[in-house]
Amino acid sequence: MNRTGLVIALAVAGIVGVLFAWHPEWDLAISRLFYDPGVLHFPLIAVRLLDRLRDGAQWAVAAMAAPAAIALVAKLVLPRRRILISARAIVFLLGTLIIGPGLLVNVTLKDYWPRSRPIDVPQFGGDETFTPWWDPRGGCAKNCSSVAGEPSGAFWTLAPAALMPPQWRPLAYAGAIAFGAAVGGLRIAFGGHFFTDVIFAGVLVFLVVWIMHGLLYRWRTRPSDDTLERALELASPAAWLRRWRARRDKETS
Repeated sequence: MNRTGLVIALAVAGIVGVLFAWHPEWDLAISRLFYDPGVLHFPLIAVRLLDRLRDGAQWAVAAMAAPAAIALVAKLVLPRRRILISARAIVFLLGTLIIGPGLLVNVTLKDYWPRSRPIDVPQFGGDETFTPWWDPRGGCAKNCSSVAGEPSGAFWTLAPAALMPPQWRPLAYAGAIAFGAAVGGLRIAFGGHFFTDVIFAGVLVFLVVWIMHGLLYRWRTRPSDDTLERALELASPAAWLRRWRARRDKETS
């Protein structure tokens, strides 16, 4: 998570953004590679193996987030027990997952940026208007195309990759990017997203991971693990109950 990665991500966003704003038909051309006009749909969506791979990718993301979630729940339930994994790792992994794929992508953009999916535009048998990636005048009402949800979760694996030992980190980053690209490719092949939806999902999630990693690990703002562990202890239900009892006893004394 250094400045080189940030420059590369911003360069990708800038180049793709300009080219596909100038030639929005390229998004249609890429999706058309997977469309069969004879049957008026994207036939790969019916391939059971690919559908299972799609489900498996979502389970893989959940499995990578599970240790942090389990450690957090254990700490909240048993606040006086030593935390199972680094407190910063818990905040970093769950924070980036909640903010990136969660709030920014699935809660905000997919419901409030009304770009229609490939399967819903007339060029592929739908009845909604195709719009370039930058145009907010689409006809989708909810759960729209931009940006891609499942690929954003797959690109989130950049976060656990950032916590790998330094000698393994480049390979882990490459694997995370390949994983995100593969999931994005499946969604394009199924007619669920345009190429630019996938690219900007990856860039957006990278930026969330990069900023959170800076706040927690690289910049002067970085807290210690002990500080965050103490904050988790104070946030536990047991701690809230102790404080409530203390206030009640003080008021009744």
